[in-house]
Amino acid sequence: MQSLSICVFCGSRNGKKPAYEDAAIELGKGLAERNWSLVYGAGNVGIMGSLAKSVLRNEAEALGVIPTHLMQREIAKTDLTNLIMTENMHERKKVMFMNSDAIVLLPGGAGSLDEFFEVLTWAQIGLHKKPIILVNTVQYWTPLEALVDHVISEEFAETTLRSLFDVVDTPEEALRLIHQRLA
Repeated sequence: MQSLSICVFCGSRNGKKPAYEDAAIELGKGLAERNWSLVYGAGNVGIMGSLAKSVLRNEAEALGVIPTHLMQREIAKTDLTNLIMTENMHERKKVMFMNSDAIVLLPGGAGSLDEFFEVLTWAQIGLHKKPIILVNTVQYWTPLEALVDHVISEEFAETTLRSLFDVVDTPEEALRLIHQRLA
């Protein structure tokens, strides 16, 4: 199989459950085992930092993309394979998306939600067909699934919206699904 680049959106904090960081580390190791590269937000903190450290520790490549105004706040990881600095958040998302074959969402906050909804909207309006996969670590994304179902049931979106992303329980399931879709 060809080498893929996987965009991962996730938190710049660790969250309150150790399982969140464990999932990030597992995903990083799984990417490296497949010789796939990571595209992410370039932070060195939170599960974002744990993910990148896992990828690099396992000798895979990592492209980090960070807006200049977040260089200090997210403590940019400077020992990446490649680091791109952007002017703003919108440009960051665009560069991350353009340099990836699939999107994975690990637990995160408002920024991760923004990133998810942007790529989901792009899929909804036909701008891409890249896999979007939520890793529902300890049921973190279950309320998000319920929200999307509510939006559909209230007829603010077609039922097809739900088919534009997948929800899995583990990083390994996400990696297998990407392999199935893009092999």
